[in-house]
Amino acid sequence: MDDLRITIDTLSEEDKRELAVFIQRQKKKKCRKDLELFQLLQQKKRHKPEELINRLYPESANPVAYYALRKRLTRHLTDFIMLKRMEEDITAASSIMGTLSLASYLFDAGVGRLAWAYLRKAEKLAAANEQYDLLNAVYNLQIEKADSEYADKLDAIISKRNQNKLAADEDERANIASSLINQRLQAVRRQGMDLNFDKIIQEVLHTYHLTEAVSKRPSLLYKLMSIARSAVLARKDFLTFEPYIISQFQEIEQRQGFIRAHQYYRLSLLYMIAHVLYRNKKFTESMRYLNLLHQGIGGEGKSHYAHFFPRYTFLTVANLVFLRRNSEGIALMEKLLSSNSLALSTKDQLTAQLGLSFNYFAQGEFSRANRVLLGIKRSDKWCAGKMGREWVLKKNMGELILQFELGNEDLVLNKIRSFERTFHDLLQEPAYRNVRQYLLLLKNMADQPNAVESSAFFQQVEQSLEFESFENTDIQAMSFYAWLKAKMLRRPYYDVLLELSKSA
Repeated sequence: MDDLRITIDTLSEEDKRELAVFIQRQKKKKCRKDLELFQLLQQKKRHKPEELINRLYPESANPVAYYALRKRLTRHLTDFIMLKRMEEDITAASSIMGTLSLASYLFDAGVGRLAWAYLRKAEKLAAANEQYDLLNAVYNLQIEKADSEYADKLDAIISKRNQNKLAADEDERANIASSLINQRLQAVRRQGMDLNFDKIIQEVLHTYHLTEAVSKRPSLLYKLMSIARSAVLARKDFLTFEPYIISQFQEIEQRQGFIRAHQYYRLSLLYMIAHVLYRNKKFTESMRYLNLLHQGIGGEGKSHYAHFFPRYTFLTVANLVFLRRNSEGIALMEKLLSSNSLALSTKDQLTAQLGLSFNYFAQGEFSRANRVLLGIKRSDKWCAGKMGREWVLKKNMGELILQFELGNEDLVLNKIRSFERTFHDLLQEPAYRNVRQYLLLLKNMADQPNAVESSAFFQQVEQSLEFESFENTDIQAMSFYAWLKAKMLRRPYYDVLLELSKSA
C-alpha cells in the first residue's frame, strides 16, 4: 500500500486543488516533478513504484530521484495540512503556537523588546483558553530569556509556571481518566449490559481526584460527554443519557457559567442535548435548545459558525419533519446546499444530501428524492471511508425503498442481493436483526406487491420485527417501520410516521 497516496486520498477535492496551487507557491515551472507525482497518485489506477519511476523518468529510470521526490511531496503535504489545521483551529492553540514561534524568532533576530511583547501576548492567550501545555512552553521560554532588560521578574514567572504545572497535571490526569472511561463504556457495550454513565464516570474521576474539576472545567465535561455519547449512539440508549447530560450542563451553568473561552464547549453540549431530545422524540424541547445554539453562534460563538451551523440546520430540519413542518425543512436544507457563503465539508455535504432525500420522500416526491441520491457521485466504498458503514447502510436502505416506490421491483431484488453481500458481517450481529428481517419483508413485497395489504403479511411484519416498545424504539428504526405500515394500510407515509411518533 502506498501511504503517501492514502494520505492524499483523505483530502477533499477542493483541498486537492488547493494543494496543487500550494506546491507551486515558491516557483511556478512548466514542468514540476513533484506536481506530476501528485497528479499520478490521484489517478484511479494504482501504479506500482516501478511504473511511477518510468512515468516520471522515461529517458532513464532513476529510483534515487524518485524517492527524493516523494520526500519533497510529503513535505509539501505536511506543510499544507499544518496550515489548513491552523486555519480551521477553534481552540486558539495554533494562534498561541504561532505567536510563540514569532517571539522565538525575534529573540534570535535580536529584537528583545518586541519578542517579550509577543511572549506576553502568547501567555495571555494561552491562559484565557486553558491551553496549559502551551502555557508551560511560554513560561519556559520566559525563564530562558529572563536576563533580557525587557523581561518580567524571574520570581513572578517561576511562581506562575509552578501554578500552571498543577493545572497541566490535572489535564494529564483528565486524559488518562477519559481513556479509562471510554474503555469501560465500550466493555459494557460489548457485554450487552446496561449503561450506567454516572457510576462508571464518577468511579474513575474519584480515583484520579477529578470530581470537583469537572464542574469547574467545561472542556473536561465536554470530553466526558463526548465519550459517553459515543457509547449511547452505538447502543441507542438515548433515554438514559438525556437526564444525565442535561443535569451536568445545568450544574455548570448554575455554578459559574461559561466564559467566552468556553463557548465551543457550551455550543457542543447544547447540540448534544438537542440531539438526544430529538432521538427521544421530544421535538419541541429539542428546538428550544437548538434556538440557544443558534443564538450562541450568532453572538460570542461567531468564530464557530462554520462548524456548528450545518449541524444546527440538520437537526432543525429533522425536528421540523415531526412538527409537521417538512416543507420548511426542505427550504432550509436546499438553502444550505446552495449557499455560496458557507463551504460545506464533504461529511456535511453528504449528510445534507441524504437528509434532503428523506425530506422529499416524506413529502411523496419520490423522483426528486431519487435525483438527490443520484447526485452523490461517489462509490459506497468511498462514502464508507468518509461517513462510516452504518451511514452507507442507511443510504442503501433508503435507495431500496425509493426504487420500490418508483415501481422498479426487479431493481429492488438486485439491490437486496448486493446489500446482503456488502453488509453480510453486520447483518449477523444481534443489533442488526431488524434490518435483516426488514430485507426479507422487502423481498416478499417485491415478489408479491399485491400481498402487502393481506392479513398474512401484516402478521409477518408484527412477528419478524422486534420492538420493546415505541417509547424505546429508535426514531430511525421507527421511520422504516412507518413505511411498511403505510403500505399495508394504503395511507400516506408521512401521516403514519407522525402518528407513530406521537404514540411513542
